[in-house]
Amino acid sequence: MQQIKTALLSYGMSGKVFHAPFLTLHPGFELLGAWERSKHLIQQDYPQVKSYASLEELLADDVDLVVVNTPVDTHFEYAKKVLEAGKHALVEKAFTTTAAEAQELNELAKSKNLKLTVYQNRRWDSDLKTVKSVLDQELLGDIVEAEIRFDRYNPNLSPKAWKEGTNAGAGVLKDLGPHIIDQALYLFGYPEAVSADIRTLRENSQVDDNFDILLYYADKRVRLHAGFFNREMLPAYILQGRKGSFFKLRGDVQEDTLKTGAKPNIDDWGTEEPGMQGILNTEINGEVVRKTIPTLKGNYYNLFDGIYRSITDDTVEPVTAEDGYRTMTIIDAAIASSRQKRVITL
Repeated sequence: MQQIKTALLSYGMSGKVFHAPFLTLHPGFELLGAWERSKHLIQQDYPQVKSYASLEELLADDVDLVVVNTPVDTHFEYAKKVLEAGKHALVEKAFTTTAAEAQELNELAKSKNLKLTVYQNRRWDSDLKTVKSVLDQELLGDIVEAEIRFDRYNPNLSPKAWKEGTNAGAGVLKDLGPHIIDQALYLFGYPEAVSADIRTLRENSQVDDNFDILLYYADKRVRLHAGFFNREMLPAYILQGRKGSFFKLRGDVQEDTLKTGAKPNIDDWGTEEPGMQGILNTEINGEVVRKTIPTLKGNYYNLFDGIYRSITDDTVEPVTAEDGYRTMTIIDAAIASSRQKRVITL
């Protein structure tokens, strides 16, 4: 099996929790090491790998794929250097800070015949996979309204300075926003227009921490919300169709499981906790049916497998740079709409 030699641009939480476990589990990847600036931690977990002292040292090595898992405002600079060095790239969300940056990276990757993937792991969440299955089965009829939420209760400021500062990548819109915007585009396609209300609610916060975005389609409206003042769990997905409705709580367990140090090869990987199933209320064969829908298993491994196949078989990336660009156009439009208090036509 061909080996894709891979390096990380950091080994903090994302490198340790979201990337290294899958890169070392998948037989098609070889984890070479990580660029570490101050703390040198990767060799404690993987003694055989390297700790690079600089980006230049990493790019000079025999690396095929580089994971750009640094703060958002560095993504464009680092991803551009990675592509210019002739390496494939996997870039975390938010892909960039603007749509223009995303488009430049997309064009650069194409010009060099390199694979450029956006790390949208939540397409492989158990809840989104279940929502997609309900839609694919056309159980609700034509969708007329939908809502996707990412709720948390955390009124305190984050200790991570890059999340709370005035840099271009800070704020909930570019933190949680890329997840649910990508999910909306994945489920429903690209909208015709966008309106948004982006707010700052936490005391002493310098960044946006609450948003409502409305996506306008010819035949439906899709609402997106994220914020930090929701103690009670609300449905993360609300789908309203001409035949019926489907509600689903956000119940994917993969992030929490990974944070315990568990490896993603256990038998019940991605299995949701009991009681989190979605509720379907619809008409089937002329009869109104209300029932729970079993939740599909989540599996981030499939994202990495898709990346592997895109490189070795020259197939389309599992999440393309064009996908990342389209998400950034929605973010740019949302910012403009909130500032100008108007609907932005795309």
